[in-house]
Amino acid sequence: MLSGEEFGRLFETFERAAFRLETLSVYDVEEEREEFERFLANGDMGPDWHDNPWVRSMTGKGKGVSRVHVLRSPLTDYLRYELAAYPGNITAGETIGIIDLAEQTVDGLPDHDFWLFDDQDVYRMHYTSEGVFIGAEPLPAHTLAEYQGYRDRALAEAVPFAEYWERHR
Repeated sequence: MLSGEEFGRLFETFERAAFRLETLSVYDVEEEREEFERFLANGDMGPDWHDNPWVRSMTGKGKGVSRVHVLRSPLTDYLRYELAAYPGNITAGETIGIIDLAEQTVDGLPDHDFWLFDDQDVYRMHYTSEGVFIGAEPLPAHTLAEYQGYRDRALAEAVPFAEYWERHR
């Protein structure tokens, strides 16, 4: 299992594309606590979130970054916060889709988060029940086709973020 720091290095070394499937309604991220509290207080992400520098550090080098978030409305406070940050990610070049299980039925997706890098390396993300990151488990090569299928299904079923956000903002 890779720690947060070890896993973070993968974002510097992938060459072409990174895809994430997100499935949790709450992520407990120490580095986000202050801005999450600010968001809860005034409902705004602030000017620093107009163009996400972390996403831009990858897309600016011609790398693709995409995600699909599988969720269920009504949105938790954390999901409202996370989705409010997505426009800045999109400005920075990330492609984001939403699958809201309260609005559509999608079978055949895992109930856990994963990252797929360069269509060849898969990492299953592990979290506590409170959403604290535990580590990233590198999955064996024989699971690659299965996770590529999950990615393809998620992308095919997802509603573009802008369309979803227009209805749920």
